[in-house]
This record gives sequence, structure tokens and C-alpha cells, in this order.
Amino acid sequence: MRTIKIKRVYEAPAKADGYRVLIDRVWPRGITKGGAAVDEWRKEIAPSTPLRKWFGHDPERWKEFQRRYRDELKHNEAVTQFIDAHQSTSVMTLVYGAKDEAHNHALVLQQYLADR
Repeated sequence: MRTIKIKRVYEAPAKADGYRVLIDRVWPRGITKGGAAVDEWRKEIAPSTPLRKWFGHDPERWKEFQRRYRDELKHNEAVTQFIDAHQSTSVMTLVYGAKDEAHNHALVLQQYLADR
């Protein structure tokens, strides 16, 4: 993967998005499969349900959430498989549903994948 972008699922898809991957464990509310315009849904690389519930998009928990999620990613075989499967993908957009654009798992995953 050369370019990894992130985008809310509620934003209109664009050709510049390249390969679009929904990275939420739960399908976003009010969005149809066609409306999401994703090429793949990889819920197994999203934060675990206990971690997601603990975080609750609380900015005060952001730093600790990042640490815990990176640890989950490091020990998640699905992430390794995802990286291997997309070695030749030149442009990918990680699509997420969270409202908070400054404190969400897509930011952490984007950086984690970029570092690999």
C-alpha cells in the first residue's frame, strides 16, 4: 500500500479514494451497502468490542486507546493477512463511521499500516 487515506462513510465516495475498505466492527447506521460504496468490509481489524466500548470516543481516553488498539493490531493475524493481501494496492481509503474526526480508530490504523 502506497497511499492510505481515511474518510467518513457519510462522505460521498470519489474516484480518488481508490480501493475503499470499511473498517468498523458494526455496519454504520443509515448507510446502505450501495451507499457505502466499499470494496471490502474488514470488521476483524477494527478495535475489539470491549476496547471500543471502553473508549466510547472519550477524548480523555484517546492516548490510552491508541496504545491499546496498536497492541491489538500487533497481535491480530487478520491485520497481517490484510497487509499481505494489499501489497500492490496503490491507493486505499479506510472508511469509518465515527463522528469525531480527531479521535477515532481509523487514524490509528492508518498510521499503523503506513509504518508497515
